[in-house]
Amino acid sequence: MQIRTFALGPLQTNCYLLSRNGEAVVVDPGGDPAAVLGALENDGLTLTHILNTHFHFDHVGGNRKLAQETGAPILASSEDAYLMETELGLGGFMGLPRIEMFEYENIKPGAHRFLGLECTVFRTPGHSPGSLSFYFPDAAAVFVGDLVFYRSVGRTDFPGGDFDTLKHSVMESIFTLPDETAIYTGHGEATNVGDEKRNNPFFSDFHL
Repeated sequence: MQIRTFALGPLQTNCYLLSRNGEAVVVDPGGDPAAVLGALENDGLTLTHILNTHFHFDHVGGNRKLAQETGAPILASSEDAYLMETELGLGGFMGLPRIEMFEYENIKPGAHRFLGLECTVFRTPGHSPGSLSFYFPDAAAVFVGDLVFYRSVGRTDFPGGDFDTLKHSVMESIFTLPDETAIYTGHGEATNVGDEKRNNPFFSDFHL
């Protein structure tokens, strides 16, 4: 599986283009998806799904356009649906762009297949109630949105956030993965499970 990163939108959110055997999946198109659409066209890829880790405005800004241009369905957790009735989901505050509404399908945690590969969808609340993480074991990669970052964690001071819940999500769903698993985050550089278990200061009480 090839993984390409595009920094999209006003907060330079990491949008991931996953591709294999002529098919592609996009994770969190947070802004104008023109660059992603260009990559799809240039490489002759068919977009099969758009995956959202959560419904904060900076992760969904390109949903509508990308879905309209490709016909790919948007999959996300309905537990975050309420956010699309707030500025946190819709944007529009502090000069930030407003989100164009989009339709989506609820995806349940558990076993799924994308690009012909196994994918486990973890329910990982804490940053938002409906936060999801997408784990591809054959690629040794997990896409976590704003759950955990390199040596840090996602904010929990937004409505619906909870620090203890976030820590539990990370320890139960992410830190139980093999140490070499790459963690692809919503902002900033990628990291891996082993490094975060050893060095993330928010988990200094975590026993290896």
